[in-house]
Amino acid sequence: MFAARLHQAVRGVQKASPATLRALSAGQSTKSAYTIIDHQYDAVVVGAGGAGLRAAFGLTEAGFKTACITKLFPTRSHTVAAQGGINAALGNMENDDWRWHMYDTVKGSDWLGDQDAIQYMTQEAPQTVIELENYGMPFSRTDKGLIYQRAFGGQSYNYGKGGQAHRCCAVADRTGHSLLHTLYGQSLRYDTAYFIEYFALDLIMDKGSCVGVLALCLEDGTLHRFNATNTVLATGGYGRAYFSATSAHACTGDGTAMVTRAGLQNEDLEFVQFHPTGIYGAGCLITEGCRGEGGYLLNSQGERYMERYAPTAKDLASRDVVSRASMIEIREGRGVGPEKDHVYLQLSHLPADVLHERLPGISETAMIFAGVDVTKEPIPVLPTVHYN
Repeated sequence: MFAARLHQAVRGVQKASPATLRALSAGQSTKSAYTIIDHQYDAVVVGAGGAGLRAAFGLTEAGFKTACITKLFPTRSHTVAAQGGINAALGNMENDDWRWHMYDTVKGSDWLGDQDAIQYMTQEAPQTVIELENYGMPFSRTDKGLIYQRAFGGQSYNYGKGGQAHRCCAVADRTGHSLLHTLYGQSLRYDTAYFIEYFALDLIMDKGSCVGVLALCLEDGTLHRFNATNTVLATGGYGRAYFSATSAHACTGDGTAMVTRAGLQNEDLEFVQFHPTGIYGAGCLITEGCRGEGGYLLNSQGERYMERYAPTAKDLASRDVVSRASMIEIREGRGVGPEKDHVYLQLSHLPADVLHERLPGISETAMIFAGVDVTKEPIPVLPTVHYN
């Protein structure tokens, strides 16, 4: 009953005339079953993960009166779960070039990626990582004190001719955790208004233009109308639409749904990335950094099967290549376990100090969710919905 009345109220606000909106603002009686509290901002950002926080304090820094609406406390946003690192052509391990990074990204997208966006991303990546370092992000370091860069999937030097690239800037295997806490700490320097544990319900549209957001305060159930000239959606993915995903249970595609209800376009919904190594049965992420540090995949015959599918890149081929290879092995009867429905990720050959220094979170996650001691046993893994 409550849900039906709330939905009716939301639809009423979206379709309300200017006179009705003014009446609501003045607290006058209307057909709406709820009191609506008004807020006025130059810009509203929905979401407080890495993208949302950076957008929010960037807008404030540029002089915009900005609100940031988030259904979770900012440091609980799903950015906190990212593990492996951030690709950027810093060249700290070997000579590197953003053009090589761009080539790898275009190739890794099977030439379906937006090449203008890829060019911009790869050109800006080095200075963005340096910006994060200056904000205080505690990157792992080389012996020379430079930002440590690990090998990562689909990355090469010299347009694929120079071998495996070490391009991925990492904070052990907890890069997203450090990133989110660093950005949230930085955001507190600015006069951004945070509305924490407010659930965005719908975009407010006027003649085809978005003029703000309607949100529900989860603490007391009040409705809040955020009127804004600019609305930024940084609401994350919809991984929980799938049975097994590395996403937290909060990743339910709220922003995508709001855009759909408003009659606006969503783009590239079919571009769903499967990560090769989610823990079998749980879906929890086991970072690609494991293979970057020397781990490898095995089938039931103890074979490193990626050598057959990608003789050069092997276990560090692009994620779609590795995921497909694992599923082919399973479908052809070479999976492991009683049902032969998953594969193994072997890390036990790596020195204990490497596991402790570079992959501390993975060791803990594998023990909790798979009951595996990574220094002695392989981790049961399966391709799992990851990024979308």
